[in-house]
Amino acid sequence: MPAFPTALPAARTPDPMDAPVLRWGVLGTGWIAERFVRSVQRHTRQRFTAVASRDATRAKDFAGRHGIPASHGSYEDLVAATDVDVVYVATEHTAHLACARLALEAGKHTLVEKPLALNAAQASEIAELAAERGLFCAEALWTFFLPKFDVVRQILDSRALGDIHTVQAEYGEHFTAGHRILRADLAGGPLLDLGTYPLSLATWILGSPAEVMAQGQPHPAGVNGQTSAILRDADGNQAVVHTTLFSDTPTTATIAGTHATLSLPGPFYQPGDLVLTAFGGGTQLTYTEPRTAHDALHFEAAEVARCITAGHLQTLLRPLADSVTSLRAMDEIRGLCGITFPGEAPADGGRR
Repeated sequence: MPAFPTALPAARTPDPMDAPVLRWGVLGTGWIAERFVRSVQRHTRQRFTAVASRDATRAKDFAGRHGIPASHGSYEDLVAATDVDVVYVATEHTAHLACARLALEAGKHTLVEKPLALNAAQASEIAELAAERGLFCAEALWTFFLPKFDVVRQILDSRALGDIHTVQAEYGEHFTAGHRILRADLAGGPLLDLGTYPLSLATWILGSPAEVMAQGQPHPAGVNGQTSAILRDADGNQAVVHTTLFSDTPTTATIAGTHATLSLPGPFYQPGDLVLTAFGGGTQLTYTEPRTAHDALHFEAAEVARCITAGHLQTLLRPLADSVTSLRAMDEIRGLCGITFPGEAPADGGRR
């Protein structure tokens, strides 16, 4: 087993400014679209050539704020545009499948905001359509594109942790009345918005679980309010994940092995620190990067541009199979808790 390292590796993430320039179209004009476009424009040479909303006025206003030349009052018009190379789907969760399908069927490379879809079946459909059309497709789960997570990747590959037996990760955030996360018709509740982060970390480290145990608690708004789950792999190693809408939590993560422990202070899924600690409270090594929050969304756009230009249909940083695996685990959790999303058959009586 390798000895405890004397230093942490440097991130290998290429300079986003060096990524080949593609022409982007944006479906949706909400909170995440605003931050994605702003970050990409600040830190890359990518070009946004069009934006679309089902409300033409919203699309025009968004285009004006961000200097985008064209705005469309329909998604169909945008995906038909000849000056769009890649489509970024930033619509509500319930529209991800339809919008991804629309873009791919129009021959456009596609980046879908997380979660890729509502469930594993929908995610598999997107993956299969992209492969069939020979187009790039990925889930915009920005965490895995951050320099910090390239350092995590190298630590794991070096086996500095030894054998990993435990993963712990959580994300809690309080929301006020009226927020879309409290709307059942938009697949509300914490799992898709918040729970995606701890769950995707757990399945990335331990793989598809052999067994899932879970408990949920309803929210007065009629959605799931919080969920806790234990995921066990075939060797008995365990991940404990939790997500809640009731409270703000530290939002930390821990990956623990037989030689060392890797701690990711909150919010673990954003740019920031990580700490590698040898057993027995001994040597500690710390990696630090600026806490730029969502201003780091540009890293995923740069990776997409590099992959498409190189002819790759997926990114190794977040393969579609990983997205499907995470959603399949989430499907199991929801089944145990009776959580259903729009268009699905009731699970266990439809309890939230």
